[in-house]
Amino acid sequence: MLKITPIGKTLGARIEGIDLSKPLTRTDKAQILQAFGRYAVLCFPAQTVDAAQQKAFAKEFGSLEINVAAGHYTVPGHPEVMVLSNIIENGKAIGLADAGQDWHTDMSYSEPIAFLNVLHALKVPVRDGVPLGSTEFLDMCAAYDDLPAEIKARLEDLTATHDFNKFWEEMLKRPGTQRKPLTPEQRAAKPPVSHPIVLTHPISGRKALYCTVGYVTKVDGVSKAESDELLAFLFKHQLQDKYKYKHLWTQGDVLCWDNLWTMHNAVADYRPDEPRHMRRCQVMADWVFSPEAKAAATA
Repeated sequence: MLKITPIGKTLGARIEGIDLSKPLTRTDKAQILQAFGRYAVLCFPAQTVDAAQQKAFAKEFGSLEINVAAGHYTVPGHPEVMVLSNIIENGKAIGLADAGQDWHTDMSYSEPIAFLNVLHALKVPVRDGVPLGSTEFLDMCAAYDDLPAEIKARLEDLTATHDFNKFWEEMLKRPGTQRKPLTPEQRAAKPPVSHPIVLTHPISGRKALYCTVGYVTKVDGVSKAESDELLAFLFKHQLQDKYKYKHLWTQGDVLCWDNLWTMHNAVADYRPDEPRHMRRCQVMADWVFSPEAKAAATA
């Protein structure tokens, strides 16, 4: 049996007793799926995995996305493995330096949406013994649970529009960004999409708010005034400190989080000369909604 230790108030657990460089057993996979349904954010410490092994682990839980903005920031031979880093080699950046630096849910702008992120920490910036570049999370199941009954009823049949360009344009405003405006081809690859504002989690059955600050631009089917009012309320509600969990990275961590009931934010509190290097896989939410996934979670 895996050793699963909760590490946050509602989100977060540490899983020990497994080597992710090796194929998962049926029992291990079932326990991990159950843990996602209970804790959302799972840390597998002290892992030594190469890009192929990381990709093999991630593919156990769904198909992998090749990120529309990854460009050449991928591991050679593994386009599904994106490189996130502020390291410069031979005058060139080896990875995307400012990934995820505001509250968002990955791939909410896509159809299908995402299930998991799988990040492997190769280098973690440390200053005075304190790790930098933490990743923060928000519990959207708890945020839904706390809504007044009349708001829950109002949201039940509503959808919202998610647009990749919203987050990208905000990042372009930041001083020193390496990003360029999206090309017409990139915009065409990820046009705006609509999703229900309330999502039912396929493993736990709990309801979650799926109204990500970074990508949602409007509530569909209502006036602009009503949309603006509702989004202002939801965004403020979701960002309360009581829903937050902060992961402090250690080199070797493989951190996986469930995008179906979390938002996250990468904290940029490190300098350019303090190296940070991560490898990232994005698991889409195709398999997890299938009968096979439900069966696997109870194996």
